Amino acid sequence: MLDIVVTNRQLCKGNFLDTMNKTLIHKPFAVVLREKDLPRDKYIALSHELNLLCEAHGVPLVPHTHAVPGIPRLHLPFHLSDKQKAEMFDLSLSIHSVEEARQAEATGASFVIAGHIFATQSKPGLPPRGLAFLREVCNGVKIPVFAIGGITCSNAQLCIDAGAAGVCRMSYWMTL
Repeated sequence: MLDIVVTNRQLCKGNFLDTMNKTLIHKPFAVVLREKDLPRDKYIALSHELNLLCEAHGVPLVPHTHAVPGIPRLHLPFHLSDKQKAEMFDLSLSIHSVEEARQAEATGASFVIAGHIFATQSKPGLPPRGLAFLREVCNGVKIPVFAIGGITCSNAQLCIDAGAAGVCRMSYWMTL
């Protein structure tokens, strides 16, 4: 199963880079650096440090929201995407509808992250979209779809069975 690590260094039990080193040994499909609380300069510095680790393990680092010099990938929320960014970067997008997935594909995104599929602590009070939504998105586009939101070892296969290329997990990896 393809697994994308979505970071949140505040969930780590110890040092973030040590946790990432332990995580990267498992060869995930990619790492999305999603440290929303960091100012841009600190985010860029952390990106370069983490990219060295990722490169050593042969795992692509995908910066989230911030373009990072020297890293050709970028993940964006759907509303920030455009054709120009897709031409400049290996672009992936977060989507929340089949129409957004189709537009992401037309824009040139290489994959989408669809969610949130199951209930998750990071979206309290917001009902999950569920497996039927995921199946509809997967059937609606040709590019890979990764499921996010409340993904655990016990429900990850359900996402694959619904057509997802893989899953995105945060807590699982950040608490190794």
